Amino acid sequence: MSLKTVLILLGLALATIFALVCVLLTRERTPRTCQHLPPEQEEVKDDQSLVFADLSPEEMSQVVRYLQEHLGVPLVEASRARPSDNCIASVDLQVPGKAEVLRFLDGGGARPPREALAVLYFGKQPEPNISEYVVGPLPRPAYHRDVTEQKYGGKVPYHRRPVTGKEYMDINALIQRELKKAPRFLAACCESDGSNLVTLTTAPRGFKSGDRVTWFVLFHNVAGTGYYLSPVGLEVLVDHGDLHVSRWQLRQVFYNGRYFASVGDLEQQFVAGTLEVVRLKQPQADAVLGSMKPRRPPGSPGPLQFEPQGPRYSVRNNRITFQGWSITFGMNPNTGPRLFDIRYRGERIIYELSLQEALALYGSNCPGGMSTRYLDGSFGIGRFAYELVQGLDCPYTATYVDRHYLVESDTPKTNQKSLCIFEHDSALPLRRHFSDSQSFYFGGLRKNTLVIRTISTLINYDYIWDFMFHGSGAVEVRVHATGYISSSFFHGQGTNYGNRVGPHTLGTMHLHHIHYKVDLDVDGQRNSLETQDMEYEFVKDPWSTQNTIERPYLRKKRLEKEDEAAFPLNVPMPRYLSFVSPNANKWEHPRSYRIQIISFAGKHLPTSSSMERSISWGRYQLAVTRRKEEEPTSTSVYNQNDPWTPTVAFADFINNETITNEDLVAWITVGFLHVPHAEDVPNTVTVGNGVGFFLRPYNYFNEDPSVDSSDSVYFSSAQDVGACGANPLACLSSATTCAPRLPPFHFGGFLNL
Repeated sequence: MSLKTVLILLGLALATIFALVCVLLTRERTPRTCQHLPPEQEEVKDDQSLVFADLSPEEMSQVVRYLQEHLGVPLVEASRARPSDNCIASVDLQVPGKAEVLRFLDGGGARPPREALAVLYFGKQPEPNISEYVVGPLPRPAYHRDVTEQKYGGKVPYHRRPVTGKEYMDINALIQRELKKAPRFLAACCESDGSNLVTLTTAPRGFKSGDRVTWFVLFHNVAGTGYYLSPVGLEVLVDHGDLHVSRWQLRQVFYNGRYFASVGDLEQQFVAGTLEVVRLKQPQADAVLGSMKPRRPPGSPGPLQFEPQGPRYSVRNNRITFQGWSITFGMNPNTGPRLFDIRYRGERIIYELSLQEALALYGSNCPGGMSTRYLDGSFGIGRFAYELVQGLDCPYTATYVDRHYLVESDTPKTNQKSLCIFEHDSALPLRRHFSDSQSFYFGGLRKNTLVIRTISTLINYDYIWDFMFHGSGAVEVRVHATGYISSSFFHGQGTNYGNRVGPHTLGTMHLHHIHYKVDLDVDGQRNSLETQDMEYEFVKDPWSTQNTIERPYLRKKRLEKEDEAAFPLNVPMPRYLSFVSPNANKWEHPRSYRIQIISFAGKHLPTSSSMERSISWGRYQLAVTRRKEEEPTSTSVYNQNDPWTPTVAFADFINNETITNEDLVAWITVGFLHVPHAEDVPNTVTVGNGVGFFLRPYNYFNEDPSVDSSDSVYFSSAQDVGACGANPLACLSSATTCAPRLPPFHFGGFLNL
């Protein structure tokens, strides 16, 4: 090879290397398609949200140690405590007062002291009672003060305390001892000696203040499936009001439509042949009613949602930011999810958005079913929000957050991954238009929503709690009910109270009513309430006066008193109802947020009922009151076991005070009537069983704020719609190469049971 040839080849090689280097350098300057981009951050100090932060396990433990050392009374751990003992029932965050918090958040004031609220049961006292203490400052407590009288006007009677796990264990032991008195009856009716039967509590517990007498319904227990669909027809009434467990008694027995004085009486009549017995086989796991085990092998995987460049939201401590939204989140062990300081584009829209209560009220021709009115806050809506299942309860790639609580124990517990956060593509346009006249173009925006979700399992039912934040500035709150129905033993005229869903199973009718607190601050704290609806006016047409036109017009009204703003359940409400600011938008309309309720509630308990005042929030689909620190919640965990003298009666909040240019709270009730049917087996489905409400901007902005979204799509007939630069949708094909490598599936939800 000649020298000239070698030099030519060398020159070509150098040119090739130079070209490759240039290409590589150019690629490095351009963000890779799959490169994770940090989400946009809002201008809120990260540590400010901690004023609302749930207590950490370390803080809970510090409070327990402080109380043990400074109360001066013996304390038994609640998981072992008898009714005659003193114990710490729960420890949770004491949320600071709103004025103090706003001085800190908005006015540069001092950070409020961090405090805890401790609930104690004092059974070992001359006058047993429930007391509540504020303990602080955290993390090193140095003081405590009794706030019971300040909150409730006196000590809370001891009989109002929720039933503890230890109390249920002692009740079950009593029932098992009693069942041994009817061996022949149990063998005949249930192929049982009693050991394979389980009990389900009812509530409330009696008919007057001071009662603690509960019907317990017995079911066949089958491992791996819900026992709620396998009643055996036997129910027992237990008096467990005495402080001494040895004095508890089984007061009455019900079986297949008849009442008996005792289990012995039941056995005696069976032996005498005067008792009609329905002979039930012990259910088998492979054929039991309500089994959730798959009947077919797995098919191909369904659609999978993922973020090509990572999450577009940010979670820091207890604060979430997403495309202009900023939300502070937490969880109360009793009442469940609570959100604070919700801002959009830097402006606070909502100070507090929190679940208050969930009522399930049943009908039946059996004593347990007909007397059941569960107030789930007393059981623990937040406490029983367990670990979520990746890929089913929430998207696989969602952000999962642990929640901590201290209830009936001296040691904090953790529900891992019990709250999830994700961006949801609803596969629906938020807005769109295709122009087919004058000029040809398309414009639109996908409806992508930030979702905060948790799910509570309250005995048989599972409630899915969603809080959603839209690009239009709207907030959506929604609850779905699923899980197992509760049932009674089918006998007599049972179908007057539901539908038969199994050989001996009556799916009992019930209503679900859910209550929320919404402390809206629309363009500041001073708001008023305005309604708008339509009417028709009949006018002569102005161009000829020969004809009549039925012209719709707006009927507007500013409500001035609380009594005007209390809208009874199931009575038509004005179609537009808004919290309005004294300030106007660009078009000279008051900046407002509209409340839009989506509900199919059943009938509220008649006000003549002796326990109605304990759930008097259910009288109203919406009630707007002046905000008061002494009215923080619409109910109390103590209402369940003494609904006849409620500790908190919401009806008292409505006393016709002025609601013009005041700090206002909206109290919203949603719900539905559920008549169980065959398709509720094995579980109630979420389809059609979801209710909630929207908080929507109404002249709050000068235009739809989503026009600023970087997700907006627009192209015209003159453009190359397949070009990525002209149309973001044309870029999606390359995003499929960014499918994530999913972490291995893991579930630890059974560990804390």
